[in-house]
Amino acid sequence: MIKALPQSNGSNLAYEVTGKVTLEDEQAWIKELDMLSEKYGKFNVMVVLGENASWGLDAGIEDIKWIAKHMDKFNKIAIVADSQVWKWLIKVDSFFAQFVGIDEKFFEVKDMDKAWEWVSA
Repeated sequence: MIKALPQSNGSNLAYEVTGKVTLEDEQAWIKELDMLSEKYGKFNVMVVLGENASWGLDAGIEDIKWIAKHMDKFNKIAIVADSQVWKWLIKVDSFFAQFVGIDEKFFEVKDMDKAWEWVSA
């Protein structure tokens, strides 16, 4: 499931992902992001990944297709998780993200306030 967090405001967005993201979850999120990108152009996003966060195959494909098409909509991305796997993946991904103008950082859950401060600055 993907749910908006209450600190979201304007072009600074915060979401929490828990459990397995279904195609329906992903499509609803994409619809919301499309609406927000029309309104604000570019945005910053913090994504908090729960311990069991994962994407189903169909949802994952939709996510990748949307991101590939809309990379120019992101300024900053903060990924918040306690998984060393996510930390490593974001380290690799952030290297490539910089080439398309996205600043991406990993934060541990204990540093969620710092993540929000960074992404919304």
